[in-house]
Amino acid sequence: MIRQNQRILNFCLVLIDVFVVCLSLLCSWLLRFKTTIFGPIGGHLSFEEYLIFMILVVIPTYLILYFSFGLYKPFRTHKTIFTELTQIIKVNIVAFFVLVTVLFIINQPNFSRIMLFLLAIIATFFGIIERFMIRSFLKRIRSDNRNLKHILIVGDNELAYRFARKIRHNPYLGFSIAGFLGRSNRIGMEIEGSMIIGSFNDLEYILENNNFDRVVLAIPLKFYSKIDELVAICEKYGIKAEIIPDYYQYFPARPSVDMIEDIPIINIRDVPLDDAFNKVLKFIFDYIISIIAIIITSPIMIITAIGVKLSSPGPVIFKQERIGYHGVPFTMYKFRSMKVQDPDDEKSQWTTRDDPRKTRFGEFIRRTSIDELPQFFNVLKGDMSVVGPRPERPYFVNEFKEAIPKYMIKHQVRPGLTGWAQINGFRGDTSIKKRIEFDIEYVENWHMGLDLGIMIKTILKKDPNAY
Repeated sequence: MIRQNQRILNFCLVLIDVFVVCLSLLCSWLLRFKTTIFGPIGGHLSFEEYLIFMILVVIPTYLILYFSFGLYKPFRTHKTIFTELTQIIKVNIVAFFVLVTVLFIINQPNFSRIMLFLLAIIATFFGIIERFMIRSFLKRIRSDNRNLKHILIVGDNELAYRFARKIRHNPYLGFSIAGFLGRSNRIGMEIEGSMIIGSFNDLEYILENNNFDRVVLAIPLKFYSKIDELVAICEKYGIKAEIIPDYYQYFPARPSVDMIEDIPIINIRDVPLDDAFNKVLKFIFDYIISIIAIIITSPIMIITAIGVKLSSPGPVIFKQERIGYHGVPFTMYKFRSMKVQDPDDEKSQWTTRDDPRKTRFGEFIRRTSIDELPQFFNVLKGDMSVVGPRPERPYFVNEFKEAIPKYMIKHQVRPGLTGWAQINGFRGDTSIKKRIEFDIEYVENWHMGLDLGIMIKTILKKDPNAY
């Protein structure tokens, strides 16, 4: 019944997605050919020709991409709203280039490329709204104990109880704990709202006389010799068996699994920017934002350069070695805000609020973060991103990696001009430990929406720790 419900849900999703794509194409056609917002209308193909292209090419392309990017997998376990939002954006970017390529291959120069661009934007907007509404609907009905999947937990230890608590406290996931299998002397006990209905040896009898959608094996390491037997029993009755590893508490983050031939490799830290598509997306975003920022702020940078030169003797640009992506050193640029000092002192001295080394003009550009503007050139060079963990000097990196657990994880992405830690108040002479917690959170949970939010908050929020 549950599998049938999932098939019905997927079929409904496909129909809704087809409707959304058709509606998006209609809106983009109206905007392009019934208004002059995007230039003169001029000669164009008939609506019927666009309709044929939509049926034969656009809809199949979108459905194939939706399947390829995992947008028809169950909502219960693998996706958050942010990952789904990112996948929808990816689908529309890829769909745009695929459709333009198809037009090139069939040699159709009269088909409006502007309309395809509008289609990508509108379909992204409508697709996000559609998926948000579907998620809200499913959460509501599952919270009312409908559309549930029933789970049998094999285990009566803290690992099993913790899993059951997660299920009970999050009813919208759509799972129900049908019971536990545990030690014989505990049969009949109620744990986390469900009964221990049998012992480990009763698994075959229980499966033969009951219907479950999943069997979750949550057993201690010392009983792992029994896993083969338990899995074989589940497979005998066609039940999906899943294992919660007893060592999962040692994972510092959400793990993922890669395959080398037929050997699974568990990655103990999920880094979204390891994905090639995400890397390219962030690179394009960084490149465009940097060029725009350099053009817009060029008058400010020219005035600042003159101010630095007049305020004290020395170079306009201050260059300093920092540790970047994968621990590789690079030269970071800033407008000089301090008097020229001994390079050895510069490597290990921390800037303080009333630092006597600052010039009067330097104090102003540091407080307003104008001194950071040359780092947009670091972004163009590929040393940095617009958003990411702030880079540190080698002296402090060597010191912190010994004193602060997980410090070096921040170097799994490119450093940024601003970051998640900075907009949360951890900049300058603040807690390094808390800063790293925010940096790791950024590394593990990156998505384009997070970058945009950090940029907006950086512009709007005045940082009291900027000095």
